[in-house]
Amino acid sequence: MTRVAIIGAGISGLACARQLVKAGVSVVVFDKGRGIGGRVATRRAGDLQFDHGAPFVRAQRDDFSALLTSLTGGGSAASWTDDKRVTWTVGSPGMSAIPKAMGVGLDVRLGTQILKVTADQFGWHLHYGETQYVATHIVVTVPKPQIAGLLDYAHPLVAQLGDVKMEPGLTLMAAVSGSAPLIAKNLSDDPLALITCDSSKPSRPLNESSSWVAQAGTEFSVTHLEKNLPDIAALMLPLLCKRLDVTLSRITHAVAHRWRYSRVSKALGQPFVSTPDRTLYLGGDWCVGPDIEDAWTSGIAIAQDLLEREL
Repeated sequence: MTRVAIIGAGISGLACARQLVKAGVSVVVFDKGRGIGGRVATRRAGDLQFDHGAPFVRAQRDDFSALLTSLTGGGSAASWTDDKRVTWTVGSPGMSAIPKAMGVGLDVRLGTQILKVTADQFGWHLHYGETQYVATHIVVTVPKPQIAGLLDYAHPLVAQLGDVKMEPGLTLMAAVSGSAPLIAKNLSDDPLALITCDSSKPSRPLNESSSWVAQAGTEFSVTHLEKNLPDIAALMLPLLCKRLDVTLSRITHAVAHRWRYSRVSKALGQPFVSTPDRTLYLGGDWCVGPDIEDAWTSGIAIAQDLLEREL
């Protein structure tokens, strides 16, 4: 019996799993995190919430556009116009609603970190703790820098990924008493590459504070990556206050988050790589590009290849 194991419950893994399950394939998705979605995430703190990963999404492919339309119709997504009058799709009531809706009906096993993957005549063995899961096919959709640790640095597929680059990103989540319109436009040398007013998105909590997410640029993130999170927040907060033209006394909440693999800066240039026997696939946004749709594209391409060639 065909059994597909997918490592990583981000957008790529979920897209692949949905397509395979729709075709009647037995699929199990493993993820080390407490929730699905990877960097499409929402953090909650009391009556505050922040989309501290991907802040919004837009579709170019027809099939991905159809997914967003379906999610919007089902109430898991909504349209939102930013301060530059550009319209995006956002999760509702948070970005994490998008992967949660994609995961409905899937066998997703959270809090399960796969330590290594081996193969023998019985199939692929996923090792976690003292337990193994055996599958006929395996799809790995974790960030590129984590793949060698799973397979082995000498695995032939690992050598094919050498040119792929992923950059870290530091994120500040802050609440400001009252409203605070964004004053300064983004500058090319600004340490804060993107600032989003999360509380302006639809279906967000209503309270007396406005919620903001500031994402640092690559240079700032690399320089300060290993600092502890309170120190990172202390560095980023004055930068945000300057852009919002507010005093530190108006800040009611400030927490930083570290994304070690935040953005694809050099993609593989193809949607996946696989072993010649098509029983092992590696994919993810790092194959195609930095956007959510790129992750979707990789996952769908893997599923289609599996169905056409093997299943």
